[in-house]
Amino acid sequence: MDVAAEGKAIAKVNDLVIFVPYVVPGDVVDLQIKRKKNKYAEAEAVKFHELSPNRAVPFCQHYGVCGGCKWQVLPYPEQIRYKQKQVEDNLRRIGKIELPEISPILGSAKTEWYRNKLEFTFSNKRWLTNEEVRQDVKYDQMNAVGFHIPGAFDKVLAIEKCWLQDDISNRIRNAIRDYAYEHDYSFINLRTQEGMLRNMIVRTSSTGELMVIVICRITEEHEMALFKQLLQFVADSFPEITSLLYIINNKCNDTINDLDVHVFKGKDHIFEEMEGLRFKVGPKSFYQTNSEQAYNLYKIARDFAGLTGNELVYDLYTGTGTIANFVSRQARQVIGIEYVPEAIEDAKVNAEINDIKNTL
Repeated sequence: MDVAAEGKAIAKVNDLVIFVPYVVPGDVVDLQIKRKKNKYAEAEAVKFHELSPNRAVPFCQHYGVCGGCKWQVLPYPEQIRYKQKQVEDNLRRIGKIELPEISPILGSAKTEWYRNKLEFTFSNKRWLTNEEVRQDVKYDQMNAVGFHIPGAFDKVLAIEKCWLQDDISNRIRNAIRDYAYEHDYSFINLRTQEGMLRNMIVRTSSTGELMVIVICRITEEHEMALFKQLLQFVADSFPEITSLLYIINNKCNDTINDLDVHVFKGKDHIFEEMEGLRFKVGPKSFYQTNSEQAYNLYKIARDFAGLTGNELVYDLYTGTGTIANFVSRQARQVIGIEYVPEAIEDAKVNAEINDIKNTL
């Protein structure tokens, strides 16, 4: 067996390649084919006869259901090994590229609580797990806030605890959920586009600042008053929030790039810091989601570039201009290219904040 993309294990029966999620090489399992093509099939494990010694116990209670963190069942060093093998295989076997010796992946120091941004979705259609269906669990409350179920755009798994972001994210999400339950707020029906609460985004930063964006659908005047009561509850309950924002989205999709952002409390941005540089991050700006690993990535990229101070560097999809600023002191000039107007403005501000004269 091997491991393919998205953490799916690979089994072979004669010449048929079978992709199986949530198992690892060395597991002995019975498989049920779910989908079959000419050269491959997708299956799920229906019975485990023997567990691989090379297996980790998933630490998240939502593992195997929410669709994220599929590699949790493998120890982190093994995850890195298989991911590197995939890259090499894709380049050598599929791309027919002759490669020099490849440096090993530099793993993340943190495998929990490492993200600086998460987005949650509200829905009036709570996803029931297979176990809940078998036990015929009945919920008085079928609204949920959490993550979309893969393949079911209108169903959301109710998340109690996610290990990706600082636990403040869990506390804020669950507090908003409980307040909405208690005060009978409506959650969006993604099929009919009815309901008030749509999404929420939480951004943390290395500077200790905290941004929360609550996105709603408002069609009547009294709904705005109710929504602001919710925001006031959030502001009162979490004084550590430095940027509490909201967006009114009455469209049929969840994109916010074309919508106005309103400040309810605090600033309209937060700051990140890296190697003495400060970066303004707005609600629509892109910033690498693992701040500490982004620093390692940027250092390696800068070292590989071997800049001498005479180069003109183009930073494509520059976002808030982090890489542009990061390499500017080793280049003659850096030009960042970006299509999100708000990110461009943040990038300009960041160049001014860091007194970078050669970045455009």
